[in-house]
Amino acid sequence: MKTYWKYLFAAAVVIASAAILARAYTYRYRTAGTISVTGLGETEFASDLIVLRGSIDVENYDAAEAYRSIERDKRRVEEFLTSRGIAAESISFAMLSIEKNYQSIYNDKGSYQGQRFSGYAIRQHFTVESADIDTVEKVAMEISSLIADGISIDVYDPSYYYTKLDDLKLDLIGKAADARSRAEELAENAGADIGDLALSRTGVFQITGANSDEEFSAGGSFNVSSRNKKARITVRAEYKIK
Repeated sequence: MKTYWKYLFAAAVVIASAAILARAYTYRYRTAGTISVTGLGETEFASDLIVLRGSIDVENYDAAEAYRSIERDKRRVEEFLTSRGIAAESISFAMLSIEKNYQSIYNDKGSYQGQRFSGYAIRQHFTVESADIDTVEKVAMEISSLIADGISIDVYDPSYYYTKLDDLKLDLIGKAADARSRAEELAENAGADIGDLALSRTGVFQITGANSDEEFSAGGSFNVSSRNKKARITVRAEYKIK
């Protein structure tokens, strides 16, 4: 009988201790005044705008001849682009960049003696901006063939953009901010009720490649190298506890 009462007393102590701890947790939870939850909005989307950039280079000792050459190559590049389905209004050319070239002079002993003028270098940058992504991607693969025609041309990897980014961002914020149900569930488990929204804070907007392993940036990522992308944003919401 004594052993029975000993175990009964020990069980009562455990139950009482658990009840005290539970009340203490609820009290601390309530004194915080709010409950905080983080919502996530995430979606994949395809770019609707492509930008292809490149440049043409010409060198000649005579400035006038260099200018005529760059104008001739400019027309040939434009003809190449339009002949493959690029609209003329999608092509733009920047101001010419003109530099004087100099050649270093050394004597027979290898000592530097100065420099002399060796001609002009002219560079013409161009940009193709279009919603016809498939056509521009194909042209980007073919345009370097102009080198075989004697044109010194450099073409860079295309950049991809989305023109409705503001609408996409607002939609994601709306999805991420829908966190009240999660807050109510957490509060119910703690024996509390949710009140009004006390604070809402939006995290940084992240855009990465849809199938890439890019890391998020503290200042926000903005991928322009992938045609298919993934957008992500978080919203931290705090609700008052009744």
